[in-house]
This record gives sequence, C-alpha cells and structure tokens, in this order.
Amino acid sequence: MFKFLAESGKFTIKVFYTWGENSLNVYDPGFGKERSWDIDLLSGYSYTFVRNTSTEPGSHHHNGIINPDIIEQINEFKPDAIIIYGWNFDSHLKIMRHFKGKIPILFRGDSTLLDEKKGFSVKGFLRQQYLRWVYSHVDVALSPGTASDAYFKFVGLNPNQIVRAAHAVENNRFSLSFRATRGTSERGTSQRGTPITFLFAGKFESKKNPLLLIRAFKKLYETNKNIHLVLVGAGVLKDEIINELKQLSTLNQQLFSLLPFQNQSQMPSIYQKGDIFVLPSQGPGETWGLAINEAMASGCAVIASDKCGGAADLIEDGKNGYIFKSGDENDLVDKMQNMLNQDRYITMGEYDTEKIKHFTYHHFLDALSNVMRVKL
Repeated sequence: MFKFLAESGKFTIKVFYTWGENSLNVYDPGFGKERSWDIDLLSGYSYTFVRNTSTEPGSHHHNGIINPDIIEQINEFKPDAIIIYGWNFDSHLKIMRHFKGKIPILFRGDSTLLDEKKGFSVKGFLRQQYLRWVYSHVDVALSPGTASDAYFKFVGLNPNQIVRAAHAVENNRFSLSFRATRGTSERGTSQRGTPITFLFAGKFESKKNPLLLIRAFKKLYETNKNIHLVLVGAGVLKDEIINELKQLSTLNQQLFSLLPFQNQSQMPSIYQKGDIFVLPSQGPGETWGLAINEAMASGCAVIASDKCGGAADLIEDGKNGYIFKSGDENDLVDKMQNMLNQDRYITMGEYDTEKIKHFTYHHFLDALSNVMRVKL
C-alpha cells in the first residue's frame, strides 16, 4: 500500500514504523512461531524505524510502543497530514493529542461492534465515554467498511468525518495465479469427478474457529462423498485439529490435507488448492478478515461468519458466497451444501474476481485524495 501511494505521484509520504526494527522478525503468538514475511515490504517509499524504548516491545499492549523521539521526527518531516494506524499504543495516542488542531489527523482502523453485548452496563458506558475522548482527537476516519462505519459513529464521529477507504490486498498477485491455473486440475469440479475442496488458511486459534469447519465438514461428508478439506496454518489449536482429523481419517484417508504455515510468496498457490474458502471466525477481535480478499482475488467462492467485519461488504449472500451465523454448525453445513448444489461455487468464484475489483489500492488512494483536497 505504501509503495503504491508513493508511486502514484499524488503524495510525498514517509512511514514511521513505531515498533522499531525488531518488528521485522517477531514471535507471532497466533501462529506459535517466529515469522518474517518473505516478500519485499520496504522498497519504493521513504520510511524509518523509530526507536522504541518499551521494555516489552510489541503491538499486544498499550506500553509496547514508546517512542521518545517520534514527535520531533514528525516535525522534521513537516507533513500536511498524519495517518495513524491504531490508537491503543502510548506513542500513537500522544501523536494524536499533540498534533490535533495543528495538522489534520486521519485515522485508519477496522474495529467493529460485532463483539459488543447488547444492553446497558456501567463498564460499557464508561468505555464508550473513554473512546469518545480518544476519537475527539481524530479529524477523519478512513473506514474500510459497513461494520467499522457503525463503530466510528458509536465512538462519536459525525457521518461527514467517516470516509470509506477500502481494505485491499495485492489483487494481481493472487489473480495472476488464478488465471494461470484456470481449467487445470488445480481446480476440481464434480463433473470431472475431482473432489470439491473446502479450504481454510490462517492461524489455528480460537478466534478463527477452524474446529467448527472440521466438524461441519464431517457432517457434510455423510451425504456428500466427493469433497475434500485443506487446512493450512499453525497455532495453539494444532493438536486439537490433529485429533479431529484423526476421526475423519477413519472415514477416508484421502479426505483431508493438513499443511504447515506458508509464507506470503506461497499463498497464491495455496488458494489454488481450494474451490471454496471458509473463514468460520467467532472472535472476539476478528475485525475484517483480509484472507477473504485474497481468496476472492484467487477465484474461490467464499463462506464467512457474521463475526468477520468484511463479510457484509465483500460477500453478496447467494451471489459470490454465503454468510453464516457464527458458531452455528448446522448453518455452516447448510451454506456448504448450498455451494455444492448445481456446482454454484463455480459461478460464485467467477463473480468473486469481478467483485474484488471494487476493493483495491486505487480505491484507498481515491478516498485519501478526496480527504486531502477537503482538509487542505
């Protein structure tokens, strides 16, 4: 994204990575291992790794990002506007408070209200008041979708302060792989007798709820024998997943594939292994679900739970996929079955490649350009 913005010629940008240089190689608790992305994320734009003096660096707590020099460094750059990614860090909140009223503060976040419990509570009321104070330091929220629009209104922003700016991935990187394999054995159809493949790719953690997919798949197999399940990832639920899969293996040794964590350069080929991508997240904290973007760009039909913040915007229910009620195994089974009826997943996957064209870096660029024209 940053490279795209810089190369557009519309902005001179500088990115301040507040976690520090150690963020290039970090232990990811979700994957349960140290990871370093294997695609180039730093060329084509100006950036700096800011000194982080936190005794426990990271993005998992407020005091994980403390940058004593950040205000001075931003002043040296003399920006016309500042985009803040996330407020719940010591330095980020300080930046918002320091520059509010001096330089337009644009906020990029994808929080939602999907995990909120209904009804009044003192704790909930106090939290809302605190969030309203936090967001009083924001001039414009760059919202990725419908669920985040509702959140930004909840925290006190006016509708004219909320600008839709699409969440996007590098669609071409995934769609090129799709076009290269269209019509080959990589994508099966029931007409050829090749099993239809359901795919999950992500962290093996409770938030993503991959165990629900395995149980739903097992139930679906009772009436549909021409299906296959691929699970790709790593994480704390790995042992539980293996135990669940052992039960499947008693039915059919060829019924599933379990693949380890795959780095970014390998993900396009991973999506080509699936006909239908399933993201059964239950939260809390499943803000968007960028894997849905990747799967759509790869030509997969998609099924996602209603706890995925991006589902309402990315999925046209019944047209390019289905949204099911989070945690409802029977509803998930029904949606999976609907995909198989008359090979609907094929036309849905084809429509996905058109739908995802409305979620690109160009759309983010246009939104940002419009905001800057108004603010400056």
